[in-house]
Amino acid sequence: MDEEYDVIVLGTGLKECILSGILSVDGLKVLHMDKNDYYGGDSSSLNLNQLWKRFRGDDDPPEKLGASREYNVDMIPKFMMANGALVRVLIRANVTKYLNFKAVDGSFVYNKGKVYKVPATDVEALKSSIMGLFEKRRARNFFVFVQDFEETDPKTHKGINLETITAKELIAKYELEDDTIDFIGHALALYTDDSYLEQPAMEFVKRMKLYAESLARFQSGSPYIYPLYGLAELPQAFARLSAVYGGTYMLNKPDCKVEFDGEGKAIGVTSEGETAKCKKVVCDPSYLPDKVQKVGKVARAVCIMSHPIPETNDSHSAQVILPQKQLGRKSDMYLFCCSYAHNVAPKGKYIAFVLTEAETDNPEEELKPGVDLLGPIDEIFYETYDRFIPTNASDSDHCYISTSYDASTHFESTVTDVLEMYTKITGKVLDLSVDLSAASAGAEQ
Repeated sequence: MDEEYDVIVLGTGLKECILSGILSVDGLKVLHMDKNDYYGGDSSSLNLNQLWKRFRGDDDPPEKLGASREYNVDMIPKFMMANGALVRVLIRANVTKYLNFKAVDGSFVYNKGKVYKVPATDVEALKSSIMGLFEKRRARNFFVFVQDFEETDPKTHKGINLETITAKELIAKYELEDDTIDFIGHALALYTDDSYLEQPAMEFVKRMKLYAESLARFQSGSPYIYPLYGLAELPQAFARLSAVYGGTYMLNKPDCKVEFDGEGKAIGVTSEGETAKCKKVVCDPSYLPDKVQKVGKVARAVCIMSHPIPETNDSHSAQVILPQKQLGRKSDMYLFCCSYAHNVAPKGKYIAFVLTEAETDNPEEELKPGVDLLGPIDEIFYETYDRFIPTNASDSDHCYISTSYDASTHFESTVTDVLEMYTKITGKVLDLSVDLSAASAGAEQ
């Protein structure tokens, strides 16, 4: 281990694995270590015995739930936007050959006490029962503007400068109602709070277009895709990629200690009495606890069920977003459901998650609005985890620390963090102009 590396990556969480992979492809010499004896860190995937041990203290689940090995329960469950940044990163890094994706059946939103399919186009707006007749027409006009908008073609701008007008001002031109704004902002543009309303509208419109284009990609009822066997496939795919380019992986390396020089710069990592030298360290918050601060916590319920989420058209896989205003909360709540159709549970079984940014110390009470939408549940497990952000100056200490995963059930915020970290580490912007057809997804069988 006594060698020198460009970068040492600590932790095999999804963010760390993506960075390790793309830095290896860039020609950097990378050593990747994990104190655990399994891939994934916080974003690991558990079989039924592991799930039972974690929440019930023993590994003896009831036989009626089926074989343990047929469960792949992702602890950070997130769907991927078909044309989104993560898929572009996967194609850019050429790891799609290690992965099999399947389209996700449904994308839904909670509005005025009911679950509705998210309308994403002018045609869907007219069909949707989420809005009244006059609101449908207004929403249709807005969707047509967004669909036709091309940044490089002024004729499609209708005299509106999206760099100077705010999202709120743009929406006001179409006189949309608050409930409509709620589902467009949170379930279509996938913002996690309402601060986007005061920002320039360009990003808002681009996010809506991404949703609609991703939806059109696989014609599946949602804009999302998900790997067969779950997200645990991703860290392993990036580990394989890194190895192809000369990266070195070491699991089960306890007490990984980052070493610093007299100026406070990271110069290496010591484990079991051996030190590997490096120029930069990339890690999750657990490896450098004195360089991060707690900013919140996520409450989650993990559920095993024998049916799909009710009111989701019998979707074997689905996301339901419950916007904060609909619940009188400060943060959105998310429902995630996947099943044997994605090989994450035995035949006839469904895995559902309810997640939100915790606003109280009582996850069972706080998650109740989401859990109540699930119908009968075979088993339910509750837990919370703390969310950390880095507080260090990475340009002076050469430590690049990822932020903890948020409660959202899609990857948009996760990839933003990875791309920002890549730029800090390399001084470059990752080129994401790729041929999207390199990632295909099978439809529901």
